[in-house]
Amino acid sequence: MKELAINFLHLAASGAVAEAFEQHVGQGFKHHNPYFKGDAGSLREAMRENAAMNPGKIFEVQRALQDGDLVAVHSKVRLNEQAKDIALAHLFRFDAGKIIELWDIAQPQPDFMPNQYGMF
Repeated sequence: MKELAINFLHLAASGAVAEAFEQHVGQGFKHHNPYFKGDAGSLREAMRENAAMNPGKIFEVQRALQDGDLVAVHSKVRLNEQAKDIALAHLFRFDAGKIIELWDIAQPQPDFMPNQYGMF
């Protein structure tokens, strides 16, 4: 399931949002991003718009963990080469090999970071 979650994120980040949803999202999908309605269609459209607005997006998975039907993916995204990094955490819940629930958390890189280890 880790590979499925990572493939979903890579497809969505690269602009292949319809393909990501067709391949990996199951019936009854819901998500918990507070900025959009909780249905698959709303999130799919938001991801499509983001990919269209940021064609030079750089997406890199840092690590992924699986526990039963849950997968967590920690990644780094940069909307374009001049933008600062954003740390992302996605938590997926799977059923029968399909994503049925998704949570996501984003943390933009601050201008000043006293932590010598960074965000990644």
